[in-house]
Order: sequence, then structure tokens, then C-alpha cells
Amino acid sequence: MDFRLKVFFTVANRLSFTKAATELFITQPAVSKHIQELEEEYKLKLFDRNGSKISLTHAGKVLLEHAKNIFEIYREIDFDMSTLIHQQRGMLRLGASTTISQYIIPPLLARFHQKLKDIKVNLRNGNTEQIENALLNKEIEIGIVEGQSKNQLIKYVPFLKDELVLVCNSHNSLVNKKEITKTDLLEMQFLVREQGSGTLEVIEHALKSLEIKFSQLTVEMELGSTESIKSYLLNSNCVAFMSIHAIQKELKSSELSILDVKKLSMERYFYIISLQGKKEALSDLFLKNISSYYNLKL
Repeated sequence: MDFRLKVFFTVANRLSFTKAATELFITQPAVSKHIQELEEEYKLKLFDRNGSKISLTHAGKVLLEHAKNIFEIYREIDFDMSTLIHQQRGMLRLGASTTISQYIIPPLLARFHQKLKDIKVNLRNGNTEQIENALLNKEIEIGIVEGQSKNQLIKYVPFLKDELVLVCNSHNSLVNKKEITKTDLLEMQFLVREQGSGTLEVIEHALKSLEIKFSQLTVEMELGSTESIKSYLLNSNCVAFMSIHAIQKELKSSELSILDVKKLSMERYFYIISLQGKKEALSDLFLKNISSYYNLKL
């Protein structure tokens, strides 16, 4: 029954029998058989099939919520029982928004793994909105995100201070300007992240101090990652607001330059997020390691 539930859980998350079979190292007919046996057990359809596409029925959605809770309990049992014999093992599912997963968290994860080799870490990458949704759907235990908005179901703890700066190619003529004005901003060609990005949210909020609406900026292109924005900048005369953590390498190599914008400050915090009222030993262990690494009080 447990394995059948795992098969269902995988199919429900992937919405694909083929992808579930690949992930579980079993055949597609075996996946179909397990789902069929579950549907016979409960006398309910769990999936609607429309050609090659599948979707969860209402019964499937109910079972998925129970499956999430069951596997979460299994994870906690595994960790707690291993701790009793002075071994710490288990699976920790983390989520981090793009800037953090690329530039902030890798050294932290490497240090954590060196100390606790039997704890597996699964890191999901996405924008702030996607990571918050993954937390709410119990697909991860902890997230680290950027952004200003707050969801009442989520606990936000300040993690690291960050600054967004206006950046351009070092060969851009704008580098010679002592200060960038409001008028200059309205004449520039911008590269921006996609909707749902915490960076975009902070930019929109900060521009209000200059009485500029985000819609007034000329956006040349919307790109899905910080790395793609940097690459585009190096080959164009565009500008972009970026995290100072994301451009250290390019600043040292003099490939990118920071432009000083008059009367504009874009400081923010990265936040560690978890579900309100939810405490878990493995998550707490990870947070203690984060706090010791960055000398934080979490």
C-alpha cells in the first residue's frame, strides 16, 4: 500500500505516467497497474484521462493531501529514530529563489553536507512566488526568498541583507554619468525578471519614491534568470536592477558597472520561510547551521 501511494504521489505531482515510471525506475504498465489497484481499493477515479493528458479528480486531490501528510510523517520518523542511535539521516526539501540558489546558498549546502553526510538535501529553484506556493503545498519544508509581500500562512524570518543596484555593460556610455536622474531612467532600455519574481516586486516598490510607475519604464526584454540578464547586458546597451550578490564576479572583471541613481535606495532582506506553527527537528537542525554560518540569530 505504501508503494502504491508513492506511485500515486509521483504521478499526481508529475501528471505523467511516463515521467513517474522513469523517476521510480519501474515500467509504465506497472505504474498504471498500481493506480488501477488504488482506484479499485477506494472505488473512486483518481485521475481524469484526456488523450495523453491526465488531471486529478476531486478524489485524487483529497488523496494527494493525505499522501503529503503521510510522507511528511515518514520523514520525521526516519530522522527522529536515527537521532536516537546518534545518527542523523533523512531528507530535507528546500526551496530558494533564483538569486539565492545561484549565489548565496551553495557554499552553505556544501558546509552542511560535510557535517551531516547522511542527510540528503533536495533544492528546488524558482521565483519567490513559486517557492512560497511549494511551501504552502507541502512540497518543501523551508524556503529562502526575496520580496516584500507577506502571506499570513507563512512565517518570515530575515536572513541576509541585500541591495539592488542599477547595472550596465562597462562599455556603455552611461558609465561616464556621475549620477542617473529620473529622466534618465525613463529613457533607458531595461531588462527585467518575469512576473512573480521577488526582485521585480522590490523594484516596483522602490520606484514609487521617485514617483515612477514600473509601467513607465521601457522594457526591452523579460528574462527568466539572473544569468540570462547578465549575459544579455554584456551584449547590449540595456540596463537592469540586480542583486549586488549576483554581480561580484563581473564587477571584479570590470565587465559590468554600477550606475548611481539619484535619491534611489533599494535595500531588502532575503527571508527564510516556513509554515506558521510548523516545527520539525530536521528543519531546525538546518536553520541552526545557517545561523552559525552567517552569525545570525534565528
